[in-house]
Amino acid sequence: MELIIKPTELCNFKCTFCSSTKLVDDKKSYLAIDKIKQFLNRYPETQTIIVNGGDPLMMPPSYYRDILNEIENRGLDTRLAFTTNLWAFYKNPEPWIDIFKHPRVSVSTSFNYGNTRRISSAQVFTEEIFYKVSDLFLNLIGYRPDFISVITDENIDTAIDNVYLAKKMGVDCKLNYAVASGELSSSLLKGKLYKIYLDIIELGLSNWEYNSRQILALKNDQFTSCPLNRKCDENIRCLQPEGDYYSCGAFGDDKNYSISFDEEIFNHKHFTPLAEDFNLSFLKEDCLTCPFFKICNGCKKTIYDIKRNDQVENHCDEMQKNKVRLLPYVQ
Repeated sequence: MELIIKPTELCNFKCTFCSSTKLVDDKKSYLAIDKIKQFLNRYPETQTIIVNGGDPLMMPPSYYRDILNEIENRGLDTRLAFTTNLWAFYKNPEPWIDIFKHPRVSVSTSFNYGNTRRISSAQVFTEEIFYKVSDLFLNLIGYRPDFISVITDENIDTAIDNVYLAKKMGVDCKLNYAVASGELSSSLLKGKLYKIYLDIIELGLSNWEYNSRQILALKNDQFTSCPLNRKCDENIRCLQPEGDYYSCGAFGDDKNYSISFDEEIFNHKHFTPLAEDFNLSFLKEDCLTCPFFKICNGCKKTIYDIKRNDQVENHCDEMQKNKVRLLPYVQ
């Protein structure tokens, strides 16, 4: 089991693609640690608590010390995995050093070229600034963090540049397509990004990009994770700042397909709302005989977004453009 926690919606960046801008009614809301304790009572086998947001570092370091103490006092094997822009660390690193050096903690960050990731409405988070943040983390914590790039129609022309940057820095990057939540009303068509994944493989760059390696895993019939895992209901949960509870962080951004926290936790039930909704099973009946079924119908949030925006045929057309190149990995 993995638990995503979004302790706060607050963020010190103003990214134009952000999916997590409508999580709460009261922007000051934050996730009570008691909710995490109750979750661990029900699921002590939890392997990872994934921390994102909003930006996690808008919470005080003591919040995470309390979580780590709780894990260790229970004798659990649980790890804490942060995804953060690291801006608060860059501005004032001292309060975070002991947290980030903790043996149970890992940290990844975020960057992409273009104008979509912004420190403010007037200031873009440039490669030069990103290097300064990464260098400081390397010097104080001992390693460079991997990073996620969110790819939109606006910045797709520079998507592969992020992979070259990852190679230069000696880290891993993950090119994710933007989803239709928060600031965006429609998703990036997956076919556009799969063309880039294939370029990455053919250029010998997959060692530095996570999702292109997922395609290689498909070829070898190995386990694949989000967004290609159709059984996400079984092994992941998400707690939002106000304590609402989901089996998918992306649906949590929409406040959709919620689960009763109390009923699942205290009555030892296990709900699978996504698996039980037939409308989320596939995009159209033709998918059932298509070799791209796993790719196009892996993420139920993507199925939901494509359908609600009437993009099924557009999505299919884009995927078919990759047919010759992609078929060897799915047959």
